[in-house]
Amino acid sequence: MESIARLRAAARALGDVDVSGWDDDTLHDHLEDLSKVLCALDAELSRVADSVRARGFRVSEPKAA
Repeated sequence: MESIARLRAAARALGDVDVSGWDDDTLHDHLEDLSKVLCALDAELSRVADSVRARGFRVSEPKAA
């Protein structure tokens, strides 16, 4: 399903983001944009999860192999 593939791609893209290597000045310079993006991501993830839950399904961590 295309939607699942897009969600997986988004998760991979987020996995490539590592702000731990940013110095404080860089983080400070980009904090407003970073905050906007993180809040937008949070809202969209919540929307998708809430839609799943509204249908009576549970969103949970996958079991370890």
